[in-house]
Amino acid sequence: MTVHPHLSRLRTALRAMDADAATISVWGRKLAAVLGGGGRLLACGNGGSAAEAQHLTAELVGRYRADREPYAAIPLHADTSAVTAIGNDFGAEEVYARQVRAHGRPGDVLMCLSTSGRSPNVLAAARAARRTGIVAWALTGPAPNPLAALCDEVLAVPAGDTATVQEVHLAVIHMLCDAVEDAMEEATG
Repeated sequence: MTVHPHLSRLRTALRAMDADAATISVWGRKLAAVLGGGGRLLACGNGGSAAEAQHLTAELVGRYRADREPYAAIPLHADTSAVTAIGNDFGAEEVYARQVRAHGRPGDVLMCLSTSGRSPNVLAAARAARRTGIVAWALTGPAPNPLAALCDEVLAVPAGDTATVQEVHLAVIHMLCDAVEDAMEEATG
């Protein structure tokens, strides 16, 4: 039986990410501490990465697997009035950076998603996070890339196919949400 090439690429990328499971668990504990302490998660990306960012924030504000208090998580692309006004007045590159400066507080976390690691507006958001005292994490495609260099920590999917990178990002998001909920359960006993 022949495996479809897409499934083969996905299987290879998922196997390569196995080594990052411990990092995802650490991120989950760190994010649980931020959210449990009243901080927030900001998330940004373009296209499919924007959808992944919104998926992550929806799992945190709603629920992943357990009924619990909502966590503060904001997908920066979802406020269409802000996005279009900022884009019109300051240019597309500032769409996320301006919101990071508006909504972020020192100690918050910014999750930057980019399959290429080269999106100018996501790079600007990471730079704004650094200047504002916000921890910046990146989910990208293959590293090295400019976003990986700007962020405090990165999980880079070693796949050249955009669809494969996005699908692995979704798996990482679900693992992260699971780790956050586990950490919150441990903290509340």
